[in-house]
Amino acid sequence: MRPAPWITSLPCLLILLCAGLPATAFPVASATAQSQRSLTTQIDAIIRQPRYAAADWGIAVVSLDSGRMLYSHQSGKLFQPASTAKLFTAALTLSTLAADYRIPTRLLSAAPVRHGRLDGPLLLYGMGDPTLGTPGANPAWADDLAGQLAARGIREVRGDLVADDSYFAGPQLGSGWEASDLLGWFAAPASALSVHENIVALTVTPAANAGQPARLSFAPAVATPPLADTLTTAPAHAPDDINLYRAPGDPLLHAFGSIAAGTPPHTYRLAIPSPARQAGEELRAALARHGMRLRGQLRVLHWPERDDALRADAQTLAEVLSPPVAAILAQGLKRSQNLYLQNLLQIDGISAQAAAAGQPDAPTGFLSSEAWGLHALHDLLGRIGIAPSSVLLEEGTGLSRGDLATPEAMVRLLQYLAAQPWAATLRGMLPVAGVDGTLERRMRDGPATDRVQAKTGSMAHVHSLAGYVTTANGQQLAFAILLNNDERGAVEPPASGDIDAIVQLLAGWRGTD
Repeated sequence: MRPAPWITSLPCLLILLCAGLPATAFPVASATAQSQRSLTTQIDAIIRQPRYAAADWGIAVVSLDSGRMLYSHQSGKLFQPASTAKLFTAALTLSTLAADYRIPTRLLSAAPVRHGRLDGPLLLYGMGDPTLGTPGANPAWADDLAGQLAARGIREVRGDLVADDSYFAGPQLGSGWEASDLLGWFAAPASALSVHENIVALTVTPAANAGQPARLSFAPAVATPPLADTLTTAPAHAPDDINLYRAPGDPLLHAFGSIAAGTPPHTYRLAIPSPARQAGEELRAALARHGMRLRGQLRVLHWPERDDALRADAQTLAEVLSPPVAAILAQGLKRSQNLYLQNLLQIDGISAQAAAAGQPDAPTGFLSSEAWGLHALHDLLGRIGIAPSSVLLEEGTGLSRGDLATPEAMVRLLQYLAAQPWAATLRGMLPVAGVDGTLERRMRDGPATDRVQAKTGSMAHVHSLAGYVTTANGQQLAFAILLNNDERGAVEPPASGDIDAIVQLLAGWRGTD
């Protein structure tokens, strides 16, 4: 999910403090449709409001019981889906990987161990775990790996420590990700060697007196980037003017402007430019804590660099495992965590590439891990019966504005998912209206509460919601609601309120299909 657009006064990668959005707009009391005709009339009234004259709505609602379309508005037209595109990646992952598969992160070496010395380089090899270092998922991963080395009697490494993220072939940024997003946490690099979700938290605190430098602190501290800081403290009650900028491809973070004295600290979550280096630094510190001496340097190996000799005949000296893929996917959908879904797409792609080896119809030439994942997704959609022209995805998260899908294709996907043996598992991974995930604060009152499981999506001028609803008389519906080209006026309520009002109508419906 991409948050509301940053307020900027300079081009790309400049972040200022953003205001939150109010919760809902359309009255829930209207959710009383008794027939399909009245349902259609009430939905039409919502989407035909004058404020949406220049916007585009695409809606499809299907009964899972009969398969009949209950409501359709431009359902065959392509729309930007935002994070509802994650449903496609989820379908591919559940069809490709075992739900209990755990992604390894390994320490490898082909060098001999003699008298407590590893006589050669040590390779920290990532295989796509996006949860490494997060609470509940190996938060002490570096000490765990170092402890396993120490248990082997290793006290010295006579070689470099190589942090290798080349397991994923291709750029670390998803296709179509915009330069203006790349400093934000939601566009963190999708690396095969990820740590702390590839995010560092920056807290800006004013000094006691105007004119003094503001204080910047980073968590974790080991992730503090190179910094050019001229942020100062302004007089009390002055407007804050906090500016953060990092040029694409440059690790240097510029911080300038001012924060008013007496203002509470402001915290920003920023993308780490090189997750593999961050992981390597953390492991190097852990080796020292466990009494191991590293004679060499820390090196980072990124695609398209290769050093096959490092892995040739290498043995696994230590390993940590991710949570099961099902748990990773659930977190990725509940929280709309882009890193999780983009990494899973690339793992799916590596699996598809291995399965295609030697097949006469296999793609030729170089394909990135992302492209292999999308190739596998297109094959899956073909088996489902979804036309390739109705789903045009560039990456696995919905962050690209080049991602396009029709509401009809999304509902067809939801129908397919509902018929799978793991349908209940997938439905439990989705945010629940008024209860958890990205729907926790939405539809807290009314018939939709706790009866809707759906994936949210939002970008500038794009709002979407797709999933399942149980109606007032127990019918099961699948729906996709996509709103594009929406410009909200300064005093107008957010479009999410009108989307929620449509879902409330579906949840309160007592008619038959």
